[in-house]
Amino acid sequence: MVQTSLNSITLNEFLLLPETKPASEFIDGQIIQKPMPQGEHSRIQQKLTTAINAVVEDLRIALALPELRCTNGRRSIVPDIAVFTWERIPTNPGGTIANAFESHPDWSIEILSPEQSSTKTTKQNSAQSQAWLSHGMAYRSSGTLHPALSSRTAARTV
Repeated sequence: MVQTSLNSITLNEFLLLPETKPASEFIDGQIIQKPMPQGEHSRIQQKLTTAINAVVEDLRIALALPELRCTNGRRSIVPDIAVFTWERIPTNPGGTIANAFESHPDWSIEILSPEQSSTKTTKQNSAQSQAWLSHGMAYRSSGTLHPALSSRTAARTV
């Protein structure tokens, strides 16, 4: 991750900046650019997003979205996978999913490369519950998941 600190930039100023590739996050006044995903990372992200949604989307329990910007408080993060319980998914007046998510995800998943630190990732995240994967090994920090997410999804994805 590349960390930069612009002189006293605010969250609103950060949100006006052009998007970067890979995405940059704003955490406690610092801009942190995420590492460029590689093949194995992308494949894990795709399969895990699909597996979670296979269990929870049709039942309208939750929705897993990859690389979604989530902004609230003093942070704007882009988890590898953001999972929102159904009632917390923002919608437009017509009922379609909104583009802007101005809330933390219920479950934030980061897929770590061997050189990434799970401790640093945990401190940067504001999700209610967090999980991270390191090339096939699953870990979870403290937090409470919706019962459907914690039992049914885990049984199918791990």
